[in-house]
Amino acid sequence: MRLTLYTDYSLRVLLYLGSMNPEKLATIKEISDAYGISKNHLMKVTHELGKLGYIETIRGRGGGIRLAMKPQDIIIGQVIRRTEEDFYLVDCFNPESVGCIISPVCNLKGALNKALQAYLAVLDEYSLGDFLHSKEELASLLFNEE
Repeated sequence: MRLTLYTDYSLRVLLYLGSMNPEKLATIKEISDAYGISKNHLMKVTHELGKLGYIETIRGRGGGIRLAMKPQDIIIGQVIRRTEEDFYLVDCFNPESVGCIISPVCNLKGALNKALQAYLAVLDEYSLGDFLHSKEELASLLFNEE
């Protein structure tokens, strides 16, 4: 299973915001500079994270973004489900696919689906807060603090 860059960037934005002082606001430029990611990509990601209720965006002079939820309330499996376009591990998972000739008798699809569900179930056991235990170390890497 491979996550899209969109989901990767979504998780990175959440980690960045989670490692900050909750009273502070971050800018897309700061996050872009910290990770070396295109501002345009991050604008799309932050817009969607705002629509999903994970982050709060404050417009205007002195504006920025911050988490809209407590880190322990942001479930990683849920974030991935909401940011991934699809979970078509193989062509036969796609309902619009013309299909595979062996689909009617293939048991592999069931095993792959079971593996996908297990993958997501493991990620449902973790919140963003679980990955912020090394908050100071994250901050030193992201914010160039010593």
